[in-house]
Amino acid sequence: MKGIYLVTDQKACQGKSLESIVLGAIKAGVSCVQLREKNTGTRLFLKKAQNLSSILKPAGIPLIINDRVDIALAAKATGVHLGQSDMPYEHARKLMGPGAIIGLSVETWEDVQKAQDLDVDYLGVSPVFLTPTKTDTKTPWGLGGLEKIRNYSCHPLVAIGGLDTSNAQKVIKAGADAVAVVSAICSAKDAFDATTQLVSLFEQI
Repeated sequence: MKGIYLVTDQKACQGKSLESIVLGAIKAGVSCVQLREKNTGTRLFLKKAQNLSSILKPAGIPLIINDRVDIALAAKATGVHLGQSDMPYEHARKLMGPGAIIGLSVETWEDVQKAQDLDVDYLGVSPVFLTPTKTDTKTPWGLGGLEKIRNYSCHPLVAIGGLDTSNAQKVIKAGADAVAVVSAICSAKDAFDATTQLVSLFEQI
């Protein structure tokens, strides 16, 4: 898992269609897209997942579903991202199969230690900085916390939380393999331009 990882947020889209934002991000070189729908019913969530899958599969870009293993399976998504209160990793892996991408959020050092023996595909280091898009998170890790996890963990790290062009490069240098953004792309005037700027940060290191 490397590069720019787009996490969707319908509110952050500010009236623009999710599909148009994702298409712009694809053209600019986004590496992965996670569909996050905390307040959407199952049927609408599935429909959105199927719509995004039809856009992302031809481009060869993984679609990750947040929290919902059932939606990931029904939409034939590439994988699922699990929080600490979601389905346990071992059960999700049995259902999703060995080829699925499964990511796991880590919000405390205990989470990081417990994840060390799991064959998850990546850890979502959450949050690196304070962010208005997620209000249910623990104390931010900061750059020092991210470096500590990098020095300990055997897993690829996806940093998330308050990230944009002003701080993404510092996060990459601190050990993040991928940078997950929400508002930096979803709320941007032009998703293509915003993604292009973020992708270029990886190329400069």
